[in-house]
Amino acid sequence: SATKCTGCGPGYKSPLDAMKGPREEIVYLPCIYRNTGIQKPDYLATVDVDPKSPTYCQVIHRLPMPNLNDELHHSGWNACSSCFGDSSKKRNRLILPSLISSRVYIVDTGTDPRAPQMHKIVEPTDIFWKTGLANPHTTHCLGNGQIMISSIGDPSGNGKGGFILLDGKTFEVVGNWELPGEAAPFGYDFWYQPRHNVMMSTEWGAPKALRNCFNAAVLSAGLYGSKIHVWDWTTHKRLQSLDLGEEGAIPLEIRFLHDPAATEGYVGCALQGTVFRFYRTPKGEWAAEKVIHVPSKKVEGWALPVMPSECVSGKMLMGEYCLITDILISLDDRFLYFSNWLHGDIRQYDITNRRNPRLAGQLFLGGSILNDGPVKVLEDPENQSQPPPRIIKGKRIPGSPQMLQLSLDGKRLYVTTSLYSGWDKQFYPEMIKEGSVMMQIDVNTANGGLKVNKNFLVDFGKEPNGPALAHELRYPGGDCTSDIWL
Repeated sequence: SATKCTGCGPGYKSPLDAMKGPREEIVYLPCIYRNTGIQKPDYLATVDVDPKSPTYCQVIHRLPMPNLNDELHHSGWNACSSCFGDSSKKRNRLILPSLISSRVYIVDTGTDPRAPQMHKIVEPTDIFWKTGLANPHTTHCLGNGQIMISSIGDPSGNGKGGFILLDGKTFEVVGNWELPGEAAPFGYDFWYQPRHNVMMSTEWGAPKALRNCFNAAVLSAGLYGSKIHVWDWTTHKRLQSLDLGEEGAIPLEIRFLHDPAATEGYVGCALQGTVFRFYRTPKGEWAAEKVIHVPSKKVEGWALPVMPSECVSGKMLMGEYCLITDILISLDDRFLYFSNWLHGDIRQYDITNRRNPRLAGQLFLGGSILNDGPVKVLEDPENQSQPPPRIIKGKRIPGSPQMLQLSLDGKRLYVTTSLYSGWDKQFYPEMIKEGSVMMQIDVNTANGGLKVNKNFLVDFGKEPNGPALAHELRYPGGDCTSDIWL
């Protein structure tokens, strides 16, 4: 592995080498105050996850941003395993795009990994004027040393799926990756695979339609996406747009298999609880097929909180949909995990048979259909009983499992509960009052199976400035959603 390698760059030579990497000791999480009523900046939290440490399960450092209401969301690196062959590269800057303000923060994690410091700020005007893009989302480092960030909008709040390039040394905005006029109608996540000369991107929706809440009425207005876009990695041309239809509405996280020889992967589609497999056909084009569907449940008893009128319809959809929000694949390409943010469960599928994933583990960690809550399930095609509330270390878990991160060896799954502040406030108002949490799940990697670690809980309800919403998790040495092998 890279730790024993002389003259090697960041990360690991292969996904299977990465599985033998060291156990995670700290994780970085963006913590959000937008939409909580607390007028404080978002911040990057460093959490100690080393069971041998005296500060185990504690936030050991907080780096506040210099602005309010950024909505930190996802993060990525200046260098990852895609630069493994380049000994001049170091993974020492965490890239933190702000979904709403469109700022991008560059954080120095190299000088002191346990106490990250601000290195540079890319201002929104730089991105607006040089690229015509806004609302940056997913960051991946490229093998050539540049950094690429997907956008979900233009500076006016309309949908626009383009890609911002940053210089990997100066972090200046270089310009657009896509060709002029080639941006997709919507953007969100992306994953590239140079060996097959391909990049895939997904669609969430128009920023102004989702800024404050989930509004079901705008589904019919065409302001949410349902396509996977296929791009030529060399020419940067958009080659295909695979329309997943209603069943594939709001395709969010997209993951190629980690093996760089593989010509397939999976995308989680939020609205109707489906996972599609995408693959290269014998003719050399790309196609997609539905391989998992979590059926909706018929329910009664939703308590409608006081919401802006345009958002109420979204609340009424809660029972119908499970909302698959995050998915990831273990480094050996054996298991796929996803969270159902409305129903409240995490699922583990054995994907050895790529076209027929098999449910191997399931665990409820909160959600909106708890057996002591106001909602009654009238019909459930899966015939599952309503779960009891999840209590860890004496705390009843508010909200529902959302962002996932897997340990390199595949044995520990970390989970946070915040999706996006506007939707958190709409669907789980109690999480705004109590803060989100981080949990740890023990994974049976032999036969499948998930079990809560009852001794692990990070409660962001107890933060110094008040309850915060913690989102995506990153390890300093890379992980199965940050690193791409060439």
